[in-house]
Amino acid sequence: MRFRHRAVAGLTTLLLPLAALVGLAAPADAATTATAAYTKTQDWGTGFEGKWTVKNTGTSALNGWTVEWDFPSGTKVTSAWDADVTNSGDHWTAKNKSWAGPLAPGASVSFGFNGTGSGGPSGCKLNGVSCDGGTVPGDTAPSAPGTPTASAITDTSVKLAWGAATDDKGVKNYDVLRDGAKVATVTTTSYSDTGLTPGTDYSYTVQARDTADQTGPVSGAVKVHTTGTTDPGEPGGGDKVKLGYFTEWGVYDRNYHVKNLVSSGSASKVTHINYAFGNVQGGKCTMGDSYAATDKAYTADQSVDGVADTWDQPLRGNFNQLRKLKAKNPNLKVLWSFGGWTWSGGFTEAAKNPAAFAQSCYDLVEDPRWADVFDGIDLDWEYPNACGLTCDSSGQAALKNLTSATRTKFGSKNLVTAAISADGTTGGKLDAADYAGAAQSLDWYNVMTYDFFGAWAAQGPTAPHSPLTSYSGIPTPGFTSADAIAKLKSKGVPASKLLLGIGFYGRGWTGVTQDAPGGTATGPAPGKYEQGIEDYKVLKTSCPATGTVAGTAYAHCGSNWWSYDTPATIASKMSWAKSQGLGGAFFWEFSGDTTNGELVTAISNGLK
Repeated sequence: MRFRHRAVAGLTTLLLPLAALVGLAAPADAATTATAAYTKTQDWGTGFEGKWTVKNTGTSALNGWTVEWDFPSGTKVTSAWDADVTNSGDHWTAKNKSWAGPLAPGASVSFGFNGTGSGGPSGCKLNGVSCDGGTVPGDTAPSAPGTPTASAITDTSVKLAWGAATDDKGVKNYDVLRDGAKVATVTTTSYSDTGLTPGTDYSYTVQARDTADQTGPVSGAVKVHTTGTTDPGEPGGGDKVKLGYFTEWGVYDRNYHVKNLVSSGSASKVTHINYAFGNVQGGKCTMGDSYAATDKAYTADQSVDGVADTWDQPLRGNFNQLRKLKAKNPNLKVLWSFGGWTWSGGFTEAAKNPAAFAQSCYDLVEDPRWADVFDGIDLDWEYPNACGLTCDSSGQAALKNLTSATRTKFGSKNLVTAAISADGTTGGKLDAADYAGAAQSLDWYNVMTYDFFGAWAAQGPTAPHSPLTSYSGIPTPGFTSADAIAKLKSKGVPASKLLLGIGFYGRGWTGVTQDAPGGTATGPAPGKYEQGIEDYKVLKTSCPATGTVAGTAYAHCGSNWWSYDTPATIASKMSWAKSQGLGGAFFWEFSGDTTNGELVTAISNGLK
């Protein structure tokens, strides 16, 4: 359940003049100039990170640019952000994002990419003009379309219509945006959106595109509330999912046991528990720590029901304690989670034979000794067809194939879920696999909307590790909860199958003098179990919050700087989750909370 960073390496810079950007000015024949600098920002041997920075050196605003360059054979782009990058052989093309606004005189804009190979760019062009710093005729961007109107609203659909935009050379088409994410491109001034969730709020805007592929400003927004109500027995209905992870290893150094869920009051405030983690080895589900799971003996004072384990009983350990917990909380559901950051490497082999994997998982979860303890399975693959602790190349369909086989084997009476990345960048982890296809077999996704930023970037900049929304100065645009949820929705994943993730811990740096985010640091702040990370229950008193940014609290105490969620920020995040029609929320993990479970309480109250 960890989000990781790119490797750090030396910097090399190649300056190239860039001439051809389309000018946005009132006269159709306005002209301006621009330059661009290419920088190799990181190089880790097997790959590199590059960045183009375009600067408007003219007197008119710029809009609608297309950068072209050539790489030598063997050098290529593997992923990109803040631009749409394509190629034809060794010739590469980058277009501005549809949501990018005009570039003012003297301003600059950057886009980056990861690549492989050792070559540098050559033959730079923009809109077909050589990169020599010359002037380029301008072209006005389209006007904003009229604010859409909504009609024929049903449980799952709505018809939209809007006034036409104008452009000096003609409007080519319109992008329709739902909750900020593009859902369609049409040539007319109307669109019918389908596949919506009953009883859910949506916001629609429209943006015009001209024949030069320039996008104009976004229209005003129309709010739509679909009719009907979601089945209250399903996620997203009257009963939101409130899920917490219980770690198998927490019974050791952390001294956190199933009974703590009772003494803290947390067990009665959650609907589901994920037991973490089972291992994935040789393409199969296997036990993690069998002693902690099935054999550890509990005394009467440690046991959920006050009854001590005996030497000859068939099941002890966490599984037996969870059985007792479910007896006290009959509506509580428990899932066995497999994989996680450390044990996800086994999914690559599992993807080669999904049916065999599903059978192994079913045989283990439904073992007669503890079958009554579990109500389903959670797959925590970090990350399909992308890199986590290790890199996987199973292909776009691997996750869909695995979840489909798992659902087929476990059937409709068991829950089947998955924990997934929250990388909202273009070409990032959420673009590496068929998450919409996989969602068809799943009850929900646990979207890991935390660990976006941390002290693996030892010198900073300091940033909230769980930002709800973007903010000025965010180190990586797209690394927010809102971006991740919007991307998944735009791919066709129903909002009711998305759970918002909350971390019950903070991430921090030391050697920080600046109170606000964006400060420099000298390394990770000290933590009890790991440098740069600490439980909420410790931070709330050792380093109380001094401010909030992007919906997350931060704290500057002495030379240490931390970010973490508090009951107040969780309340605002739960309100946001409900406004998005999400199925609920989950958190990592119980032992980071206070002894009276104040963070669990905030989630429970916030989702009522």
